[in-house]
Order: sequence, then C-alpha cells, then structure tokens
Amino acid sequence: MPIYLLGSFFFSACNKVKMWWLFGRRKGSGFSSSSTAEEVTEGIDGTALTAIVTGATSGIGAEATRVLAMRGVHVIMGVRNLVAAKDIKKEILQKIPTAKVDYMELDLSSMTSVRNFASEFISSALPLNILINNAGIFATPFTLSADNIELQFATNHMGHFLLTNLLLDVMKKTTHESKKQGRIVNISSILHQLPNRGGIRFDQINDPSSYHKWLAYGQSKLANILHANELARRLKEEGVDITANSLHPGAIVTKIFRHTNILSGLINTVGRLVFKNVQQGAATTCYVALHPQVREISGQYFEDCNVSTANSHARDIDLAKKLWDFSLNLIK
Repeated sequence: MPIYLLGSFFFSACNKVKMWWLFGRRKGSGFSSSSTAEEVTEGIDGTALTAIVTGATSGIGAEATRVLAMRGVHVIMGVRNLVAAKDIKKEILQKIPTAKVDYMELDLSSMTSVRNFASEFISSALPLNILINNAGIFATPFTLSADNIELQFATNHMGHFLLTNLLLDVMKKTTHESKKQGRIVNISSILHQLPNRGGIRFDQINDPSSYHKWLAYGQSKLANILHANELARRLKEEGVDITANSLHPGAIVTKIFRHTNILSGLINTVGRLVFKNVQQGAATTCYVALHPQVREISGQYFEDCNVSTANSHARDIDLAKKLWDFSLNLIK
C-alpha cells in the first residue's frame, strides 16, 4: 500500500481530531469525542451484570475493564498475558476494592485457545450479559496462524467470530433468566474504509503475494462490522433480546501500532498532540456496552458515542451473509 495513502488517513484523522477540540459539539447522545468512559457511564448501575472483555491488558481494553468494574460489572478479562492481567487486576482493586475482576487465558489467533476459553467459561456457570470483542493486532508482516489463516484476519475477526458463536447460548440463557438485555460489541476501526475491491478478498485471504499489511488490517476491521450486522439480523429474527453493534473508538495512541515503524513514529510525535487519550478512547465501547440510550439499537456502527455511517461495503447485507458462511466453514 502506498505510504502516501496511509499518510492521508493519518493526517485526515489528525485534522478531524483538531476539529473535535476546536469545534466539538455534543451530538444526539449528549456525548462527544472528548467524553471519557467514566463520563458516559456515570450513574449507571452494573452490579447485576457480567462481561467478558478481550484484549484487556492494555489500551482500550484495560480502561473499559476498569470503568465497567467501577460501575459494578463483574468483568472477566480474556488475555494472552496472564502476568499482565494479574497486574491490571491488582491496579483496579487498589483503586476500587469492591471491584469484581477475573482473568482467563485467551489467544484469539488460535481456535483451540478460543474453544478452551469458552469451555472453561461455560463450566464456571457464570452468566454473560456483555461480550466486548476488543482484542486486535495491527499491520503485522504476513504470517499464518496455527489454523493456517492470515494472522490479522484470524485474530481480529475469526477468533471473535468463533468466541461469539460458542458463548451465544450462554448469553441467550442469561437474557432469558435475568430479563436483562445482552449486548455484543465489536471494536472495529475507521480503517475499515481502506480500499479493497469487493470488500473482503475471500479467495486471497492467505495469499502472501497479494498481501498488504494495512489493507489486511482494514479487511479484518470491515469483517468486524459485517459480523455484528449479520449477527444483529439473526438475533432479531430469533426474537432474542441481545444487540450486536460495532464501533470506531477514535484515533488513540496505544500499543497496537507497534508493528508499523513509520506510522508508529508519526503517532508518537504528532499523534500524541491531537489523538484521543485512552480514557476518551474507551468511551464509545463503554457507552455501547452499558448506556440505556443504546437499548433499542442493534446492527449499527458507532463513533464518538453516537450512531455513525460505515462505508458501503460495511452496509452490504449480502456481503455480511457471505462472510458469515465463509467464517462458519473456517471454524468447522
């Protein structure tokens, strides 16, 4: 992918963020790009809820875990690094002694790990009200996962697709017994708009000769939106009170950029002056997961705690169905 194209996305994001700060207005929800996760969940009581947050040891995932726990939610962190998870739990408990936070091992690039996590969670007999599919990797060199799937597609989409499918019956049972709405939240990105003819290159997912790491990331983030949309459609057909939505958290400085030397350098200089901080970056995730304003909304794409518009591929119903069938075949 030409660096000028990636740079245009970067500086477009910078300009947009500067507009947030200079002319930012609260939209229909009453919140904006400058709102924090604590602000958008203020006054919400989550003491009867249980949530799983993937990728919870840093960035948005760690902040979402902290804020959900602050609101009384029992949070299970799905993580690769158990030592880091232990540290996050310790930090949260030091500030919020009543917090209910646990962690379990989960490597989303491995279907075996995902199945083991789901099996262990189901065996715990815990309820599940909220599933936040947050973990992700960005612009990695071409690599195949343990299941022979391109690593970004495997981690960012397939792992969460499988995890959601395996835990859906638990969520349905919880919703039925508790009479509380279930919510599934997929963390996508504005980079789902990166150009890719046809949206998802089904026949070239594993083709190293046509691989572009930024396009592959955009493809995986497009898949996150399509997954949420098709899931929302199916849940509505079933008459189940579980919503599925996707979101762009905003331009945020996190560890996800560690595999991109040029972009990482830009972000660590210019980006730190204009991008969101993590507290703001986790706001839309926490808003969609907890806020009562979102109760009647499913199959939508959010940005800055408001419903937004994803690109045409992301709104393609047939493409969403095709991706669903394609993903089902892969997990079999």
